Amino acid sequence: MQELTHYINGEHVKGTSGRFSDIYNPATGEVQAKVPLATKDELDAVVAKAAEAQVAWGATNPQRRARVMMKFGALINENMDKLAELVSREHGKTIPDAKGDVQRGLEVVEVCMGAPHMLKGEFTDNGGPGIDLHSMRQPLGVVAGITPFNFPAMIPLWKMAPALTAGNAMILKPSERCPSTSLFLAELLKEAGLPDGVLQVVNGDKEVVDAILDNETVQAVGFVGSTPIAQYIYGRAASNGKRAQCFGGAKNHMIIMPDADMDKAADALVGAGYGAAGERCMAISVAVPVGDKTADALIERLVPRIEKLKVGPYTAGDDVDYGPLITKQAMERVKGLIDSGVEQGATLVTDGRDFKLQGYENGFFVGPTLFDNVTPDMDIYKEEIFGPVLSQVRAGSYEEALKLTMDNPYGNGTAIFTADGDTARDFAHRVNVGMVGINFPIPVPLSYHTFGGWKKSAFGDLNQYGPDAFRFYTKTKTVTARWFSGIKEGGEFHFKQMD
Repeated sequence: MQELTHYINGEHVKGTSGRFSDIYNPATGEVQAKVPLATKDELDAVVAKAAEAQVAWGATNPQRRARVMMKFGALINENMDKLAELVSREHGKTIPDAKGDVQRGLEVVEVCMGAPHMLKGEFTDNGGPGIDLHSMRQPLGVVAGITPFNFPAMIPLWKMAPALTAGNAMILKPSERCPSTSLFLAELLKEAGLPDGVLQVVNGDKEVVDAILDNETVQAVGFVGSTPIAQYIYGRAASNGKRAQCFGGAKNHMIIMPDADMDKAADALVGAGYGAAGERCMAISVAVPVGDKTADALIERLVPRIEKLKVGPYTAGDDVDYGPLITKQAMERVKGLIDSGVEQGATLVTDGRDFKLQGYENGFFVGPTLFDNVTPDMDIYKEEIFGPVLSQVRAGSYEEALKLTMDNPYGNGTAIFTADGDTARDFAHRVNVGMVGINFPIPVPLSYHTFGGWKKSAFGDLNQYGPDAFRFYTKTKTVTARWFSGIKEGGEFHFKQMD
């Protein structure tokens, strides 16, 4: 069985703790590898090495750091197939979906090629008599990224690319369920010219996470995962004087107005609700049609589309729409929530609990599931399911649908499908959600904007990637300067005689 490593000081290094975590093939349920779990002592030693490496890297001019990103981006493109294979092998998502995972991370790398512009300070000439002011952005030092299982390439790239280009050293702690992609990305960064020790990949569980949060040298922490863990990391990091940006769970609603194109709305819901097996924080998990006529028309269109979805292993190629869930525990949790929806009175339109695939009977598969007549007091509405389950909540009016979205404790993403510009504009302005789609189901902003939710979906003042990332990974120093151009003689200034 394959035994993975950490990536420390430019080399693959075996763990010394003696503790390991199993990595499963989600399609078969079999253990395919094991990954070492670092101790606090291991982490502290790695941070010390990163701090040493950061000094020279932080002093390197931004244009040279950006050139490393240019080479890194080219290497990602060259190794797209291998990266997608690594993602799919450990996560289970289809190859096209895995390539999308890599591509959205690559786009952030491409933006970081323009880091010299992002890192420019400000200047005020003659702010007072003979006084000039200027500011500069300087790296924090050593920072950390703690990333989830559901996007093994994209989110590590969202963290490492701006942090490194800003001149920091980074400790990356990927999910122990699918760490191989991060380890390979570290190899590519070395090939691109990143000095050894500037990026350290340390595998681990809560012990190493707590060690990161408590280490005095680590100046900032970025996290993506569930809301309870996001709150925990944000609180502990802040109490230790660190910057933190922690992104949590979601319960994304899509409102469908009576004037919407129902076929396009149904297509959007199928892709946004069931793509990647629903394991993404921007998945649409709640459809909110306005009026019973709209709701009935939507169900009529959704069912045949859902029944055509093909579920299987990534090795089946383009013939599969989505794959298994990440673990057996995840599968059992999703099935348990489906059970609760039935028990609490929702109408189960399509049932994916008994899905079995010949030859993959032990895989972590759940078939596409659709509920109608869901109400806000039900568990399937209140909890983030993180599986291929779509709930339809019927609303009597636009205001009722809007209130439903706004009253939800999560605020990651939302969408509205309508042909009316006034309704769309009102929705975009009033809804208290961080990312809004208009006739667009998964409104993940392009990489030169910024990604971030509201309410219990995000903790911290700054978002991921885009300009906010460079603000997060740097500190601003402002200099107020006055230069005396003469020699003081008898209380007067006289210009020097220049030879």
